[in-house]
Amino acid sequence: MRKPPTPATQVAHVLTEALPYIQRFHGKTLVIKYGGNAMVDQHLKKSFARDIVLMKLVGFNPVVVHGGGPQIGQLLTRIGKESEFVDGMRVTDAETMDVVEMVLGGLVNKEIVNLITAQGGRAVGLTGKDGGLIRARKLHITRRSESEQEPEIIDIGHVGEVDCIDASLIDVLAGGAFIPIIAPIGVGVDGRSYNINADFVAGKLAETLHAEKLILLTNTRGLLDREERLLTGLDLHQVERLIADGTIHGGMLPKIRCALEAVANGVHTAHIIDGRVEHAVLLELFTDSGVGTLIHGQGGAHWPT
Repeated sequence: MRKPPTPATQVAHVLTEALPYIQRFHGKTLVIKYGGNAMVDQHLKKSFARDIVLMKLVGFNPVVVHGGGPQIGQLLTRIGKESEFVDGMRVTDAETMDVVEMVLGGLVNKEIVNLITAQGGRAVGLTGKDGGLIRARKLHITRRSESEQEPEIIDIGHVGEVDCIDASLIDVLAGGAFIPIIAPIGVGVDGRSYNINADFVAGKLAETLHAEKLILLTNTRGLLDREERLLTGLDLHQVERLIADGTIHGGMLPKIRCALEAVANGVHTAHIIDGRVEHAVLLELFTDSGVGTLIHGQGGAHWPT
């Protein structure tokens, strides 16, 4: 059944509401971390691709960093290899790292490229190994118990963290007609490949690119208070107080820390938005109400006037 046509006046209202945001962020770089439901639901995948293409066409420079944990887990299960996690991070031996590279750098990355290309965009798929983009170092997990004076160091294999980023290739691509799509795989000084958390890659890349915005898609509405109300327009000190009083806890903490670090290091605003909402990126960027949580530095949220 066809939907009734949208009244022309409503269309005009949407466009005029978006205009100051388009003017404000024209020519600016925005780093988007793509994951969660938006990455597995077919309708939401097409919605996300159209959002990214529209952003590029109106003069923004979007850079996409993607995850792929569920897809990695599915392939490991198919080959009979059990997934093991420590503190939420996948234990990655050499065989698992081969699967990670196959899934992130191949299957998932190229699917996103194809989705954006199908909507008229010019996407280029990369891993952090291409052009020396991401130099990684091995991530060590330490645990300290009351009975032991020395902390226990847990080796989780080919799992890394960002050592440094050389974004010269991304500058060339994003500053031109292309949309970079980046898989969070880095290479160490030892030549080994490392699987890196996509949120932290997106945050570090946003800092290096001096991005206007860091946008993290999640499977939640954003930051919520104790009454489950959405919080937005927060500065760094307000977020730190929410962490201290326990309002922000559990699985949201690493994502929030990533957003805080990016803003503290020069990214103008960080957004945690609900990727389960169709066209969530456009709604957050081009409307007054938005669909998630915005975090800004002490200079303000940088909204158009």
